[in-house]
Amino acid sequence: MMAARMLPLVIAGALTLCGTRSAAAQTAPGVPSPGAGPVIVFETEKGTFEFETYPNEAPKTVAHIVALVNKRFYNGQRVHRVVPGFVVQMGDPATRDMTKRAEWGRGSSGTPIGVAEFSKTRTHVKGAVAMAHAGDATKADSQFYVCLNDVHRLDGAYTVFGKVITGMDVVGKIAVEDRIIRATVRAAK
Repeated sequence: MMAARMLPLVIAGALTLCGTRSAAAQTAPGVPSPGAGPVIVFETEKGTFEFETYPNEAPKTVAHIVALVNKRFYNGQRVHRVVPGFVVQMGDPATRDMTKRAEWGRGSSGTPIGVAEFSKTRTHVKGAVAMAHAGDATKADSQFYVCLNDVHRLDGAYTVFGKVITGMDVVGKIAVEDRIIRATVRAAK
């Protein structure tokens, strides 16, 4: 009888050791996963969302995005792309100017990251935050997207550098032209 009650615990432990439990199952909402770096907080017109970063897997990408946030690069920008069930994309400084709407999605900070930091452990799951680019991952700069669902066909082509830990419901409500009020960085807990 005791063995029968212990079996679910043994299976759960084995799944954890084998890495088949998802990161979401291992950490509570709002709590960064082990090894996560700084948390980026985006306040938008629709509410606030936060994402953890992965400096171990994407050190140059995380450093670049943190530097842009600290320079207030994203403050006042607008979301320029929303594909329902796929992604929400932001990071183009031209979005501050509504008269340049035809150009939205082409802008950057002017300083590409210079490397593609692909990871087999950080993939395009719901809530993943990854760098957008126009065909060459080494030229990714300031534009990033949040996955609205699992999109594994993008794995190995775009650098995943974070994951939403709170406010995924807010991300799901964001529309094109919604404004980013401010972005800030806080240390991981």
